[in-house]
Amino acid sequence: MAAGAGLSIALLSAQTGSKPTTGGTTGGTTGGTTGGSTGSSSIPRPGSTTSTNPSNPSPFPTDGVRPIFLTGKVVLNDGSAPSESVMIQRVCNGNPHAEGYTDSKGHFSIQLGQNREMFADASETPSRSGMNNMSNPLGGGIRESQLMTCDLRASLPGFRSDLISLASRRYMDNPDVGTIVLHRLANVEGLTISATSALAPKDARKAYEKGLEGAKKNKPDDAQKEFEKATSLYPKYAAAWFELGKVYEQRDHVAEARKAYEEAITADAKYVNPYERIYMMALKENKWQEVADTSERVIHLNSYDFPAAFYYNAVANLQLSKLEPAEKSAREALKLDTAHQNPRTNYILGLILAQKKDFTGSAECLRTFLKDAPASKDAERVRSQLAEVEKYAQAKAQPEPEK
Repeated sequence: MAAGAGLSIALLSAQTGSKPTTGGTTGGTTGGTTGGSTGSSSIPRPGSTTSTNPSNPSPFPTDGVRPIFLTGKVVLNDGSAPSESVMIQRVCNGNPHAEGYTDSKGHFSIQLGQNREMFADASETPSRSGMNNMSNPLGGGIRESQLMTCDLRASLPGFRSDLISLASRRYMDNPDVGTIVLHRLANVEGLTISATSALAPKDARKAYEKGLEGAKKNKPDDAQKEFEKATSLYPKYAAAWFELGKVYEQRDHVAEARKAYEEAITADAKYVNPYERIYMMALKENKWQEVADTSERVIHLNSYDFPAAFYYNAVANLQLSKLEPAEKSAREALKLDTAHQNPRTNYILGLILAQKKDFTGSAECLRTFLKDAPASKDAERVRSQLAEVEKYAQAKAQPEPEK
Protein backbone atom coordinates (compact mmCIF):
# COMPACT_ATOMS: atom_id res chain seq x y z
CA MET A 1 0.00 0.00 0.00
CA ALA A 2 1.36 3.40 -0.92
CA ALA A 3 2.34 5.61 1.95
CA GLY A 4 -0.63 7.58 3.18
CA ALA A 5 -3.15 5.67 1.04
CA GLY A 6 -4.86 4.26 4.10
CA LEU A 7 -5.93 7.67 5.37
CA SER A 8 -9.65 8.04 4.78
CA ILE A 9 -11.53 11.32 4.56
CA ALA A 10 -13.73 11.79 7.62
CA LEU A 11 -15.45 14.53 9.57
CA LEU A 12 -17.84 15.41 6.76
CA SER A 13 -21.04 14.19 8.40
CA ALA A 14 -21.20 17.13 10.80
CA GLN A 15 -20.90 19.51 7.88
CA THR A 16 -23.76 18.19 5.79
CA GLY A 17 -26.56 17.23 8.14
CA SER A 18 -28.38 20.53 8.55
CA LYS A 19 -31.22 21.93 6.50
CA PRO A 20 -31.67 25.58 5.77
CA THR A 21 -34.36 27.40 7.58
CA THR A 22 -36.76 29.56 5.65
CA GLY A 23 -36.45 32.79 7.63
CA GLY A 24 -35.45 35.86 5.53
CA THR A 25 -32.28 36.31 3.55
CA THR A 26 -29.34 35.02 5.54
CA GLY A 27 -26.49 36.23 3.39
CA GLY A 28 -24.06 33.46 2.84
CA THR A 29 -24.28 30.41 4.81
CA THR A 30 -21.05 29.03 5.67
CA GLY A 31 -21.27 26.72 4.46
CA GLY A 32 -19.36 25.01 6.09
CA THR A 33 -17.97 27.22 8.09
CA THR A 34 -20.47 28.23 6.97
CA GLY A 35 -23.02 27.19 9.54
CA GLY A 36 -22.92 28.59 13.13
CA SER A 37 -24.77 28.15 16.33
CA THR A 38 -26.54 30.66 18.43
CA GLY A 39 -26.17 28.54 21.54
CA SER A 40 -28.82 27.40 24.00
CA SER A 41 -30.05 28.87 27.22
CA SER A 42 -28.66 27.44 30.43
CA ILE A 43 -31.10 26.00 32.95
CA PRO A 44 -31.50 28.11 36.10
CA ARG A 45 -29.90 26.59 39.17
CA PRO A 46 -32.19 25.27 41.90
CA GLY A 47 -33.32 28.09 44.11
CA SER A 48 -32.59 30.78 41.50
CA THR A 49 -35.62 33.05 41.47
CA THR A 50 -36.54 36.64 40.97
CA SER A 51 -36.61 38.87 43.99
CA THR A 52 -39.63 38.81 46.28
CA ASN A 53 -38.28 41.46 48.64
CA PRO A 54 -41.05 44.04 49.17
CA SER A 55 -38.45 46.81 49.03
CA ASN A 56 -37.44 45.65 45.58
CA PRO A 57 -40.65 45.16 43.61
CA SER A 58 -38.83 44.75 40.27
CA PRO A 59 -40.01 41.67 38.38
CA PHE A 60 -36.51 41.18 37.01
CA PRO A 61 -33.76 39.02 38.57
CA THR A 62 -31.48 40.81 41.01
CA ASP A 63 -28.35 40.07 38.95
CA GLY A 64 -29.10 42.95 36.58
CA VAL A 65 -30.73 41.03 33.74
CA ARG A 66 -33.07 43.43 31.94
CA PRO A 67 -34.96 43.50 28.66
CA ILE A 68 -33.15 45.95 26.37
CA PHE A 69 -35.09 46.91 23.27
CA LEU A 70 -33.48 48.55 20.25
CA THR A 71 -34.95 50.05 17.12
CA GLY A 72 -33.29 51.63 14.13
CA LYS A 73 -32.84 51.60 10.39
CA VAL A 74 -30.34 50.20 7.90
CA VAL A 75 -29.52 52.01 4.65
CA LEU A 76 -26.98 51.60 1.88
CA ASN A 77 -24.38 54.31 1.48
CA ASP A 78 -26.45 55.91 -1.28
CA GLY A 79 -29.27 56.45 1.23
CA SER A 80 -31.57 53.75 -0.15
CA ALA A 81 -33.01 50.89 1.87
CA PRO A 82 -31.67 47.37 1.16
CA SER A 83 -33.97 45.54 -1.24
CA GLU A 84 -33.92 42.42 0.98
CA SER A 85 -33.81 41.61 4.69
CA VAL A 86 -30.54 42.32 6.50
CA MET A 87 -29.43 40.50 9.63
CA ILE A 88 -28.81 42.64 12.74
CA GLN A 89 -26.00 41.32 14.90
CA ARG A 90 -24.64 42.01 18.37
CA VAL A 91 -20.85 41.56 18.28
CA CYS A 92 -19.10 41.04 21.62
CA ASN A 93 -15.35 40.44 21.81
CA GLY A 94 -15.44 39.58 18.13
CA ASN A 95 -18.25 37.02 18.51
CA PRO A 96 -21.33 37.81 16.36
CA HIS A 97 -24.80 36.83 17.56
CA ALA A 98 -27.92 37.19 15.39
CA GLU A 99 -30.58 39.38 17.00
CA GLY A 100 -33.12 39.97 14.23
CA TYR A 101 -33.77 41.15 10.69
CA THR A 102 -34.82 44.37 9.00
CA ASP A 103 -38.21 44.67 7.37
CA SER A 104 -38.83 45.56 3.72
CA LYS A 105 -38.08 49.23 4.40
CA GLY A 106 -34.86 48.63 6.32
CA HIS A 107 -36.31 49.16 9.81
CA PHE A 108 -35.60 46.78 12.70
CA SER A 109 -36.93 46.25 16.21
CA ILE A 110 -35.12 43.77 18.46
CA GLN A 111 -34.72 42.71 22.07
CA LEU A 112 -31.10 41.97 22.95
CA GLY A 113 -30.43 38.46 24.17
CA GLN A 114 -33.95 37.25 23.53
CA ASN A 115 -34.06 33.51 22.87
CA ARG A 116 -34.78 33.00 19.18
CA GLU A 117 -34.69 30.18 16.72
CA MET A 118 -32.74 32.04 14.06
CA PHE A 119 -30.67 30.66 11.23
CA ALA A 120 -27.14 31.99 11.62
CA ASP A 121 -25.29 33.17 8.53
CA ALA A 122 -21.79 32.31 7.65
CA SER A 123 -20.33 34.99 9.79
CA GLU A 124 -21.97 33.76 12.97
CA THR A 125 -19.68 31.19 14.53
CA PRO A 126 -19.92 29.15 17.71
CA SER A 127 -18.73 31.19 20.64
CA ARG A 128 -15.67 30.09 22.54
CA SER A 129 -16.03 32.73 25.21
CA GLY A 130 -19.53 31.94 26.37
CA MET A 131 -21.12 35.04 24.86
CA ASN A 132 -23.90 32.90 23.42
CA ASN A 133 -25.06 32.18 26.95
CA MET A 134 -25.42 35.83 27.88
CA SER A 135 -29.17 35.88 27.65
CA ASN A 136 -31.46 35.50 30.63
CA PRO A 137 -32.38 31.81 31.16
CA LEU A 138 -36.00 32.92 31.27
CA GLY A 139 -35.69 34.78 27.97
CA GLY A 140 -36.22 38.15 29.66
CA GLY A 141 -33.16 40.15 28.64
CA ILE A 142 -29.45 40.65 29.13
CA ARG A 143 -27.02 42.05 31.70
CA GLU A 144 -26.02 45.62 31.01
CA SER A 145 -22.47 44.93 32.22
CA GLN A 146 -22.07 42.27 29.56
CA LEU A 147 -22.51 44.85 26.81
CA MET A 148 -19.31 46.71 27.69
CA THR A 149 -17.41 45.08 24.81
CA CYS A 150 -20.35 44.89 22.38
CA ASP A 151 -21.32 46.68 19.20
CA LEU A 152 -24.39 46.52 16.99
CA ARG A 153 -23.99 46.06 13.26
CA ALA A 154 -25.85 45.05 10.11
CA SER A 155 -24.54 41.94 8.37
CA LEU A 156 -24.73 41.78 4.60
CA PRO A 157 -22.01 40.06 2.55
CA GLY A 158 -20.36 42.43 0.14
CA PHE A 159 -20.84 45.37 2.48
CA ARG A 160 -19.05 46.83 5.51
CA SER A 161 -21.31 47.98 8.32
CA ASP A 162 -21.04 51.00 10.56
CA LEU A 163 -20.83 50.01 14.24
CA ILE A 164 -22.98 51.32 17.08
CA SER A 165 -21.41 50.88 20.50
CA LEU A 166 -23.54 49.21 23.17
CA ALA A 167 -21.03 49.86 25.97
CA SER A 168 -23.15 52.48 27.72
CA ARG A 169 -26.56 51.08 26.76
CA ARG A 170 -29.10 50.86 29.63
CA TYR A 171 -32.52 49.29 29.61
CA MET A 172 -34.28 52.59 30.30
CA ASP A 173 -32.53 54.42 27.43
CA ASN A 174 -34.31 55.59 24.30
CA PRO A 175 -34.42 52.41 22.18
CA ASP A 176 -33.78 54.25 18.90
CA VAL A 177 -30.12 53.74 17.94
CA GLY A 178 -30.44 55.68 14.69
CA THR A 179 -29.24 54.60 11.25
CA ILE A 180 -26.67 51.95 10.40
CA VAL A 181 -25.01 52.55 7.03
CA LEU A 182 -23.77 49.71 4.83
CA HIS A 183 -20.80 50.54 2.58
CA ARG A 184 -20.18 48.38 -0.47
CA LEU A 185 -16.76 46.72 -0.49
CA ALA A 186 -14.44 47.23 -3.41
CA ASN A 187 -13.34 44.25 -5.54
CA VAL A 188 -16.35 42.13 -4.57
CA GLU A 189 -18.24 40.96 -7.64
CA GLY A 190 -20.95 38.85 -6.02
CA LEU A 191 -23.51 40.02 -3.46
CA THR A 192 -26.36 38.61 -1.42
CA ILE A 193 -28.69 41.36 -2.59
CA SER A 194 -29.98 40.57 -6.05
CA ALA A 195 -30.01 43.45 -8.51
CA THR A 196 -33.34 42.18 -9.86
CA SER A 197 -35.20 42.78 -6.58
CA ALA A 198 -35.38 46.53 -7.12
CA LEU A 199 -37.25 45.93 -10.39
CA ALA A 200 -39.90 43.64 -8.92
CA PRO A 201 -43.52 44.76 -9.56
CA LYS A 202 -45.56 45.75 -6.55
CA ASP A 203 -47.68 42.58 -6.48
CA ALA A 204 -44.63 40.33 -6.80
CA ARG A 205 -42.88 42.23 -4.02
CA LYS A 206 -45.94 41.91 -1.80
CA ALA A 207 -46.09 38.14 -2.39
CA TYR A 208 -42.37 37.85 -1.63
CA GLU A 209 -42.77 39.66 1.68
CA LYS A 210 -45.74 37.46 2.60
CA GLY A 211 -43.57 34.45 1.80
CA LEU A 212 -40.87 35.69 4.16
CA GLU A 213 -43.45 36.14 6.90
CA GLY A 214 -44.76 32.62 6.35
CA ALA A 215 -41.24 31.22 6.47
CA LYS A 216 -40.39 33.08 9.69
CA LYS A 217 -43.58 31.77 11.29
CA ASN A 218 -42.67 28.22 10.22
CA LYS A 219 -45.59 27.96 7.82
CA PRO A 220 -43.94 26.34 4.78
CA ASP A 221 -47.22 25.86 2.88
CA ASP A 222 -47.96 29.58 3.04
CA ALA A 223 -44.36 30.49 2.26
CA GLN A 224 -44.18 28.19 -0.75
CA LYS A 225 -47.46 29.50 -2.13
CA GLU A 226 -46.37 33.13 -1.87
CA PHE A 227 -42.88 32.59 -3.29
CA GLU A 228 -44.37 30.66 -6.21
CA LYS A 229 -46.74 33.56 -6.79
CA ALA A 230 -43.88 36.06 -6.68
CA THR A 231 -41.81 34.13 -9.22
CA SER A 232 -44.85 33.65 -11.43
CA LEU A 233 -45.55 37.38 -11.47
CA TYR A 234 -41.87 38.23 -11.97
CA PRO A 235 -39.78 35.33 -13.38
CA LYS A 236 -36.52 37.27 -12.89
CA TYR A 237 -37.11 37.60 -9.15
CA ALA A 238 -33.84 35.92 -8.08
CA ALA A 239 -34.37 36.46 -4.33
CA ALA A 240 -37.83 34.88 -4.50
CA TRP A 241 -36.48 31.89 -6.41
CA PHE A 242 -33.79 31.50 -3.75
CA GLU A 243 -36.27 31.62 -0.87
CA LEU A 244 -38.52 29.17 -2.71
CA GLY A 245 -35.54 26.85 -3.07
CA LYS A 246 -34.92 26.99 0.67
CA VAL A 247 -38.55 26.03 1.36
CA TYR A 248 -38.31 23.12 -1.07
CA GLU A 249 -35.02 22.01 0.47
CA GLN A 250 -36.46 22.17 3.97
CA ARG A 251 -39.25 19.88 2.78
CA ASP A 252 -36.79 17.44 1.16
CA HIS A 253 -38.00 18.30 -2.33
CA VAL A 254 -34.47 18.11 -3.67
CA ALA A 255 -35.16 18.32 -7.41
CA GLU A 256 -37.51 21.28 -6.97
CA ALA A 257 -35.01 23.04 -4.70
CA ARG A 258 -32.19 22.61 -7.18
CA LYS A 259 -34.37 23.93 -10.02
CA ALA A 260 -35.36 26.98 -7.97
CA TYR A 261 -31.73 27.76 -7.15
CA GLU A 262 -30.80 27.41 -10.81
CA GLU A 263 -33.62 29.78 -11.75
CA ALA A 264 -32.23 32.29 -9.23
CA ILE A 265 -28.81 32.07 -10.88
CA THR A 266 -30.35 32.41 -14.35
CA ALA A 267 -32.11 35.58 -13.19
CA ASP A 268 -28.97 37.04 -11.57
CA ALA A 269 -25.63 35.32 -12.17
CA LYS A 270 -23.87 37.47 -9.53
CA TYR A 271 -26.28 36.56 -6.74
CA VAL A 272 -24.11 34.38 -4.50
CA ASN A 273 -26.63 32.71 -2.16
CA PRO A 274 -28.01 30.05 -4.55
CA TYR A 275 -24.51 28.91 -5.55
CA GLU A 276 -23.75 28.17 -1.92
CA ARG A 277 -26.90 26.11 -1.46
CA ILE A 278 -26.21 24.18 -4.68
CA TYR A 279 -22.75 23.09 -3.61
CA MET A 280 -24.04 22.14 -0.16
CA MET A 281 -26.72 19.97 -1.80
CA ALA A 282 -24.09 18.43 -4.09
CA LEU A 283 -21.93 17.72 -1.03
CA LYS A 284 -24.72 15.63 0.51
CA GLU A 285 -24.93 13.65 -2.72
CA ASN A 286 -21.14 13.16 -3.00
CA LYS A 287 -21.11 14.99 -6.33
CA TRP A 288 -17.55 16.13 -5.84
CA GLN A 289 -16.95 17.72 -9.21
CA GLU A 290 -20.04 19.87 -8.78
CA VAL A 291 -18.94 20.85 -5.27
CA ALA A 292 -15.52 21.81 -6.61
CA ASP A 293 -16.88 23.78 -9.57
CA THR A 294 -19.64 25.62 -7.69
CA SER A 295 -17.53 26.47 -4.63
CA GLU A 296 -14.89 27.80 -7.04
CA ARG A 297 -17.56 30.05 -8.51
CA VAL A 298 -18.45 31.37 -5.05
CA ILE A 299 -14.76 32.03 -4.35
CA HIS A 300 -14.55 34.02 -7.57
CA LEU A 301 -17.69 36.02 -6.81
CA ASN A 302 -17.11 36.83 -3.14
CA SER A 303 -14.44 34.99 -1.18
CA TYR A 304 -14.37 37.82 1.38
CA ASP A 305 -17.78 36.96 2.82
CA PHE A 306 -17.92 33.27 1.96
CA PRO A 307 -14.65 31.84 3.33
CA ALA A 308 -16.30 28.44 3.90
CA ALA A 309 -16.20 27.94 0.13
CA PHE A 310 -12.44 27.41 0.39
CA TYR A 311 -12.93 24.58 2.89
CA TYR A 312 -15.48 22.75 0.75
CA ASN A 313 -13.41 23.33 -2.35
CA ALA A 314 -10.48 21.67 -0.57
CA VAL A 315 -12.64 18.70 0.47
CA ALA A 316 -14.01 18.22 -3.05
CA ASN A 317 -10.62 18.45 -4.74
CA LEU A 318 -9.15 16.00 -2.23
CA GLN A 319 -11.90 13.55 -3.08
CA LEU A 320 -11.11 14.08 -6.78
CA SER A 321 -7.39 13.48 -6.06
CA LYS A 322 -6.58 16.99 -7.29
CA LEU A 323 -4.06 17.64 -4.56
CA GLU A 324 -2.59 20.96 -5.69
CA PRO A 325 -5.89 22.91 -5.80
CA ALA A 326 -7.00 21.06 -2.67
CA GLU A 327 -3.94 22.21 -0.74
CA LYS A 328 -4.25 25.76 -2.07
CA SER A 329 -7.89 26.06 -0.92
CA ALA A 330 -7.20 24.43 2.46
CA ARG A 331 -4.37 26.85 3.20
CA GLU A 332 -6.53 29.80 2.18
CA ALA A 333 -9.32 28.53 4.45
CA LEU A 334 -6.86 28.36 7.35
CA LYS A 335 -5.59 31.87 6.66
CA LEU A 336 -9.11 33.29 6.70
CA ASP A 337 -10.18 31.36 9.82
CA THR A 338 -8.37 33.69 12.20
CA ALA A 339 -10.59 32.67 15.14
CA HIS A 340 -9.88 28.95 14.56
CA GLN A 341 -13.59 28.15 14.39
CA ASN A 342 -13.26 25.23 11.96
CA PRO A 343 -10.58 22.80 13.19
CA ARG A 344 -11.58 20.38 10.42
CA THR A 345 -9.60 22.48 7.98
CA ASN A 346 -6.37 21.33 9.63
CA TYR A 347 -7.60 17.75 9.41
CA ILE A 348 -8.32 18.04 5.69
CA LEU A 349 -4.96 19.70 5.05
CA GLY A 350 -3.31 16.90 7.03
CA LEU A 351 -4.89 14.31 4.71
CA ILE A 352 -3.88 16.28 1.63
CA LEU A 353 -0.26 16.52 2.77
CA ALA A 354 -0.19 12.82 3.63
CA GLN A 355 -1.31 12.01 0.09
CA LYS A 356 1.50 14.27 -1.16
CA LYS A 357 3.92 12.35 1.13
CA ASP A 358 4.69 15.43 3.22
CA PHE A 359 4.33 13.40 6.39
CA THR A 360 5.97 15.95 8.68
CA GLY A 361 3.54 18.65 7.57
CA SER A 362 0.64 16.21 7.76
CA ALA A 363 1.47 15.24 11.32
CA GLU A 364 1.67 18.88 12.36
CA CYS A 365 -1.82 19.54 10.94
CA LEU A 366 -3.34 16.47 12.61
CA ARG A 367 -1.81 17.45 15.95
CA THR A 368 -3.27 20.94 15.58
CA PHE A 369 -6.69 19.45 14.91
CA LEU A 370 -6.49 17.30 18.05
CA LYS A 371 -5.34 20.32 20.07
CA ASP A 372 -8.25 22.47 18.83
CA ALA A 373 -10.90 19.71 18.98
CA PRO A 374 -9.80 17.20 21.65
CA ALA A 375 -13.37 16.13 22.37
CA SER A 376 -14.29 15.49 18.73
CA LYS A 377 -16.14 12.24 18.10
CA ASP A 378 -13.47 11.52 15.46
CA ALA A 379 -10.52 12.18 17.77
CA GLU A 380 -9.63 8.49 18.14
CA ARG A 381 -9.64 7.98 14.39
CA VAL A 382 -7.40 11.00 13.92
CA ARG A 383 -5.01 9.81 16.64
CA SER A 384 -4.69 6.52 14.79
CA GLN A 385 -4.05 8.35 11.53
CA LEU A 386 -1.50 10.57 13.26
CA ALA A 387 0.38 7.54 14.56
CA GLU A 388 0.49 6.12 11.03
CA VAL A 389 1.72 9.40 9.56
CA GLU A 390 4.40 9.75 12.25
CA LYS A 391 5.73 6.29 11.37
CA TYR A 392 6.03 7.30 7.73
CA ALA A 393 7.70 10.57 8.74
CA GLN A 394 10.25 8.75 10.89
CA ALA A 395 10.97 6.22 8.16
CA LYS A 396 11.45 8.98 5.61
CA ALA A 397 13.83 10.80 7.96
CA GLN A 398 16.12 7.76 8.29
CA PRO A 399 19.27 7.98 6.16
CA GLU A 400 19.51 5.60 3.22
CA PRO A 401 21.59 2.51 4.07
CA GLU A 402 25.02 2.44 2.44
CA LYS A 403 25.31 0.03 -0.43
